[in-house]
Amino acid sequence: MSNIRARLLAVLVVLSGFPTVAGAPPATAATSAPPSDSLWFDGSPLTVQGGRFTDGQGREIVLRGYNVSGETKLEENSGLPFASVADARKSATALRALGGGNAVRFLLSWAHAEPVRGRVDTGYLAAVTEQMRAFLDEGVRVVPDFHQDLYSRHLFTAGSWYTGDGAPKWAVDAGGYPAESCGICLFWGQNITQNAAVQEAQYDFWHDSHGLQDAFLDTAGTTLAYLQQNLDRAEFAGIVGFDPYNEPYAGSYDSGQTSRTWERDLLWPFYVKFRARMDAAGWQGKPAFVEPNLFWNSNISTQKQEGGLLDAHTLGPDYVFNTHFYDQKAISGILMWGKAADGQYASDFATVRSRAASAGTAAVVSEFGHPLSGTVSDKAPTVLKAMYQALDSGRPGTGWWSDPAGFGPVLSGTQWQWDIYNGRHHEPMNGNPDKVLTSGDAWNDEDLSAVDLDDSGQVALRQDSRLLDRVYPSATAGTTLAFTYEDRSRDGSTTLTWNPVPGSLPNVARLVGSGQYGLLVWRSGDGTAPTELHLPASFPTASTTVVSDLGTAYAPPAYSAAAPVAVAPEPGGTGSRRLLLTDGDSGVLHYALVTNGATAPSADLLGAARSELAAWAAAHF
Repeated sequence: MSNIRARLLAVLVVLSGFPTVAGAPPATAATSAPPSDSLWFDGSPLTVQGGRFTDGQGREIVLRGYNVSGETKLEENSGLPFASVADARKSATALRALGGGNAVRFLLSWAHAEPVRGRVDTGYLAAVTEQMRAFLDEGVRVVPDFHQDLYSRHLFTAGSWYTGDGAPKWAVDAGGYPAESCGICLFWGQNITQNAAVQEAQYDFWHDSHGLQDAFLDTAGTTLAYLQQNLDRAEFAGIVGFDPYNEPYAGSYDSGQTSRTWERDLLWPFYVKFRARMDAAGWQGKPAFVEPNLFWNSNISTQKQEGGLLDAHTLGPDYVFNTHFYDQKAISGILMWGKAADGQYASDFATVRSRAASAGTAAVVSEFGHPLSGTVSDKAPTVLKAMYQALDSGRPGTGWWSDPAGFGPVLSGTQWQWDIYNGRHHEPMNGNPDKVLTSGDAWNDEDLSAVDLDDSGQVALRQDSRLLDRVYPSATAGTTLAFTYEDRSRDGSTTLTWNPVPGSLPNVARLVGSGQYGLLVWRSGDGTAPTELHLPASFPTASTTVVSDLGTAYAPPAYSAAAPVAVAPEPGGTGSRRLLLTDGDSGVLHYALVTNGATAPSADLLGAARSELAAWAAAHF
């Protein structure tokens, strides 16, 4: 392309309101441009509308990915997620190609952003920005997160059993807290409610004792402004929003105070202040990903506390309801015997959907996971499958086909975690040279990373690729009515099939066979951009079958304006792909089945399966 033509294109893009995408024409409301290989479809920032994420084409967006990276909790790389930008790029490429992710929650450290009170370290912010850019360059959307656990590592000593992360040393020194002690604590999380030093420090932060909260907000404001000013327009469009504070907890309650009134009187006002800092720094239109009280949705009744930001009322588009979910019963090794099963977490995730809907905003489960080593690691394959199942649909697999509608949207989520250094750390715990941690995540004996590096230094999955790299509707041109994915992931040598195609659809069942399949049902909107489903590596184009009211295809063609069912690369050049479904209408019911189970199916089989799905969709929607 000539320089003159490129400049004219840039001018047109600016006038149309979309960021420049090198080498590709802008997508507009009137045309459906070919997907760009260098960025997501139109490069537009996401907003919250109608309780769902939407892009500039009005499509409903689902974010799926991982937390990057728990390395931020450690000191070995000075609070950065990666040792180098090259490592960040390696991680981002693998996250796309192996993990199927289109989004990350990107951890930041207050301690390293403001090591001296009142002085923000712009060197740290510059390094963070460059590492973040590695993900944005791959078309991965980013949610930065000021992370903390147990308030700060500086509450702990060289001889401590546990450690924390978050607040800088000067913030701890200001409080004069007692020597930390958790007593007999089998899990690091018990420090939250049993360690007086942690409790008092958290209490002080929420009450702004010693000006701690104001100092944090000042640093957050500087960080927000730095990112806005040092990412270009297209890169900044890839920043979805900001998570102000990880896993908030009161520390202790004032007399007469409850978890719910604490959220109302202390937590929510903090979020309002953070929102104001976002707006002042040029983040208007990008939501704050606000978390309720940490124990709001615990699945252990003795931990569970009232909350969920109930008294914030309608959150609206400036906020996203952001929660975490871990199966504490399964992690305990005592309270849940055996493995997770079909529909295990349907009700837990239905609560998330319901709370977000009543708050008038979108929901995201920004942390979920399970230990991959230790005494309860045998539960991981089923626990993670059940969690992904609950993200996909509010309905268990058993009975999904007979009652698929009305169970809420497909949820966005980021698994904990994606740490390429897993098992290769060199972390002196709490600065103790005699306690250098190398195994697992190198933090409080955790081991939850989905990846590590193999002996050749390449990123490798530690979990079943069929579980992690999934079909999901990354962009729906209209409104998703139902979605399910049968990943056929393994628990050892056992194939887990929780949602078989029913015998009432014999031709669909024959087409799917023993393969994986996804099924999306949606009602089209007013835009012209296509619906997109991520295609895992297990769905090579040459053996992918699509049956839709828009058409049927075995080995779908490359994208063109004339092909309603087609395949195109995912952004970033990693070799991952997406299925594009172009409807060109409004308010019409559509369905699409995608499977890798068939081998050169006949036209008769494709037609029969299509007839069955058409009748099924008409009967249920």
